[in-house]
Formats: sequence, C-alpha cells, structure tokens
Amino acid sequence: MTHFLSFQIHGGASGGGLIALIAELLEFIESLFNKSPPEAFAALLPGIASMDNIHPLLVHFPIAFLAGFFLLDMAGSIKVKPQWRYAATCLLYLGTFAAALAVMAGFSAADSVAHDGEVHEIMERHEHIGVSVLGIAVFLSVWRVQRWGGKSIVANRFFLGIAAFLCLLLSFGADLGGLMVYGHGVGVTATNDPVSVLPVAPSSHAGESNHSGHSHGEHSHQGHDHSAHNHKHGHED
Repeated sequence: MTHFLSFQIHGGASGGGLIALIAELLEFIESLFNKSPPEAFAALLPGIASMDNIHPLLVHFPIAFLAGFFLLDMAGSIKVKPQWRYAATCLLYLGTFAAALAVMAGFSAADSVAHDGEVHEIMERHEHIGVSVLGIAVFLSVWRVQRWGGKSIVANRFFLGIAAFLCLLLSFGADLGGLMVYGHGVGVTATNDPVSVLPVAPSSHAGESNHSGHSHGEHSHQGHDHSAHNHKHGHED
C-alpha cells in the first residue's frame, strides 16, 4: 500500500495506467492474507503501528471538533441560524468525547516516552491545559443540555466568550505539544542522522580558488621555462 500511495502521489498513474494501479492494489491485498494480523495492520497503517502510544493520533479530533463548534456557533448566533447552532452543538459533544479520550491517552503517553526535566515541565503544562480544555468542554456541553440562560442575549454572549477561551487554550496546548515533538524530539525515533550521514559538498568558491591557484602555478612554470630557453639561445649566439 505504501508503494501504491507513493505511486499516486508522485504522478506515476499517468505512466503506468489504471490497469497497473489495479494490479498493484490487488497484489498488495493478496499479500495481506499471507501475513499475521499484527503484520497486516503494520502494512496497512505503518505510521500508527510505529507509534508508542495513540495520544498524537487522538489530539487532532478535539482540536477540529471544538474549533469547528465555536466558529459555527458564533456564525449561527450572528446570522440567527438555529440549524447552524444545532450542528455546532453536535460538534461540541463530539469534541468533548474526543477530548476525554485524548486526555486519558495523554496520561498514558507521559509514562511511555523518555524525557528530561525541561521536557517534563512542558509536559506538565500541556497536561494541565488538556484537563482544563476537557473541563470547560464538559461545562459547555452541560450548559447546552440544560439550556441555561434560555434565549438571553447576555447568557449567549457569556457562553460564546467561554467557547472562545476554550479555543485559546486549545491553541496553547497544541503549541506545547508541537514544542515537545519538534523542539525536543519527544516520542520521535531517529533512524538516521542526516548531519553525519550526508557528505559535505565542497564549496564552489573554494574549488575555483584551488583551480585558480593551480593555473597560476602552471603559468609560472611555463614562464620560467621560456626564460631559460631565451637565456640558452643568447649564449649559443
């Protein structure tokens, strides 16, 4: 499947044709029947199979659901569209459930990855923000279920203000998560060191300098021979 997807992404479909794509897909499906369930899962989803925990996979869902809830609910409130706000409420419930799964997976992930003291402090802030997001999402969900405030404009503005603060916390939490992964390499297994593996190409300027110096040496040597020839010729005369 990896070769099949790579074939499509890099534009190989125009060269191999549809029949070649179907043949490669069928060959891959056939190979799955010769694998054990863990091997088949690793072949289908190699990225997930290589993960130490599923927290990085789950965190995207509460971010998407809760951010979509706020934007759609605010738009429905401004445009006075009850249908939009109903859809936003569904996103809120989904986001709250996804946030609960992400928080539980996050606590498990904290014990499954190696990290130093500096990263531990970042991880603690990340956890606190995640728990706060879950708490606020639960509070907003209960608000919608109980219909607190009714159709009061003041209550609705207060509700949207809390939702906006929720999205702000989501951004801070996502930033800390990215810092741990991309800034400190938490949970990342490096297979190669590009700094030590890749050869260092010589500078073109340095190559030109060496070539220039070599040329000057040749010219100097030729000039010396020419001078010696003239001196010999004058002596014979």
